[in-house]
This record gives sequence, C-alpha cells and structure tokens, in this order.
Amino acid sequence: MRIEASPLYLDTSALAKIYAHEPDSDALDAALSGRRDLLISDLAVTELTSALARRVREGQVAAAGRRIYNQLLRDVRAGEYRLLDLTSATHREAERLLLTLSRQTPLRAADSLHLAAAALADARALVTYDRQLHAAALALGTFEVVPAALAPNW
Repeated sequence: MRIEASPLYLDTSALAKIYAHEPDSDALDAALSGRRDLLISDLAVTELTSALARRVREGQVAAAGRRIYNQLLRDVRAGEYRLLDLTSATHREAERLLLTLSRQTPLRAADSLHLAAAALADARALVTYDRQLHAAALALGTFEVVPAALAPNW
C-alpha cells in the first residue's frame, strides 16, 4: 500500500489497525512509517476507546485495552498525530454532508463528522476500513481514499 497524498486523515478503523493487530495492520504500519502529516479527530479517539472497552468486556482482549488507550494518548502528546477538534464549523459541515451525500450513499452522523473534520483540515487522503465511510468518501470525491478497495470481509 502506498499513500502519496498529504496530509492524511485516519478514521477509527485505521487507528484500530495501528493499535490492535488486525488484518492489514502490517501493510498500514509500513505505509505510515515515518510520516509526520497524520490527522485524527477527538471522535476517533473516543470511538477507538469504545471499541477497546467492548473487546475487553466481550473477552476478545485482556486488559490490553487500557494499555492501548494510554499508548494512543502518549502518541498524540508526542506529536505523532495532529488532533482535530470537533468545532461548531465541523458540525455544520457534517450536517451539510448529511443533507447532500445521503442521496447517493448511506451516511451515519459520526462518519459525516469524520469527513467534515478531514475536509476542514485540508486532508488530501482519508484512510478507512469502514465500508459506509469508504463509500461516502468516494462519493464526496475530495480525498484519495485508502485502501482503494475493501476486501469482502471488511
């Protein structure tokens, strides 16, 4: 996987591949290695925390959820990512996207916030392994969407 565009927005599904070993984690790690243009939102941090808590609750991972969460926060503080705030402007842009893109493809509120945050931060690429967000990002046509296609099991 090669990502030329910069800066690069990572949604929650991409962060999950970075912090919890999943299929394609190694390919994504290699593609992001050494990059200093990675954008994430507070929404992605909260969604990843929720996913980790669910995995711990369901017994899929041991107490590693807190360790992963703490590592993510350390990486944010160390400048590995630029953390984007969800401002009023982000919400208005998300609402505009909901009203326009929903005619073409299903768009969830949280996904519209990811798209709006990325767009307002002038991201040129968006990394997502979520089918609905992937389809919405392609429909928007603003970003290089990575991966270019999703495998059937995603």
